Amino acid sequence: MCGIVGLFIKNPELSPELGDHLTTMLIGMTERGPDSAGIAVYHHGREDDSAKLTLFHPDMDYAWRELGGDLAEALEAETDVTIKNNHAVVTLFGGDEAAARAWLKEAHPEVHIMGYGRTMEVYKDMGLPADVADKFGVRQMTGTHGIGHTRMATESAVTTEHSHPFTAASDICLVHNGSLASPNRLRSWLERHGMEFETDNDTEVAARYFAFRMGEGATLDEALEAGLKDLDGFYTFCLGTRDGFAVLRDPISCKPAVLAETDDWVAMASEFRSIAHLPGVKDASIWEPAPATLYTWSLEGQA
Repeated sequence: MCGIVGLFIKNPELSPELGDHLTTMLIGMTERGPDSAGIAVYHHGREDDSAKLTLFHPDMDYAWRELGGDLAEALEAETDVTIKNNHAVVTLFGGDEAAARAWLKEAHPEVHIMGYGRTMEVYKDMGLPADVADKFGVRQMTGTHGIGHTRMATESAVTTEHSHPFTAASDICLVHNGSLASPNRLRSWLERHGMEFETDNDTEVAARYFAFRMGEGATLDEALEAGLKDLDGFYTFCLGTRDGFAVLRDPISCKPAVLAETDDWVAMASEFRSIAHLPGVKDASIWEPAPATLYTWSLEGQA
């Protein structure tokens, strides 16, 4: 049993409140997931060609700034390092994101890449949702949208690496409430097609599946719709993208989910209690997402 949340800000004046509301939503799912928690926050896009890599190492004294300098030298680019607890956000200016990830894998295999893209930062760790949010200062974060997850581990270990969200591609990550029926079979199939895995978590399998489909040329919507055929099991997915987020439930839809929308925001959660505090919720349109139906919102408007 896990809890998932998502918040998309439609009114730019509320962007400074994103982290505060997202934290309260995450804490509302504590009883559904007290083992670990994580969030992906999307900030306003930059006009330059910079990229962000959110990195994790359990050593609180890890030499992040030295790593950033070595990366800059290796890619002949500039870097900026922001340290947040046992994570660091390395912003790369003028370098190739894929080349940076390849260099990290080769030169620093002890470092885990939590997320990457132009606007996305991913923070996750073991512990109660309130403690994890406080550890990374989520309440103070501003941005356009974010998704989050609280985990009650039932099928894999309680570690930072096993926590959600799982990154699927640049600026795309996934949180999941439910269970896939045959994740090991799908993992083996994806490995034969060149995908690599860090954990035995079935949500990572789903994330890699969507990344694979998009790598074949599918749009995000097409990849999610393909998942309705290929991902056997019961699930509610909330998938964050550079422009917004998407919500999809399996055809049976036994896992709880609720959506709410006002002129100012769109929110989703496993239970309404994580939405009840949002400003203007009394006037919101509130509904349960239909089975096997894709819902998407973007900075360009609802699709």
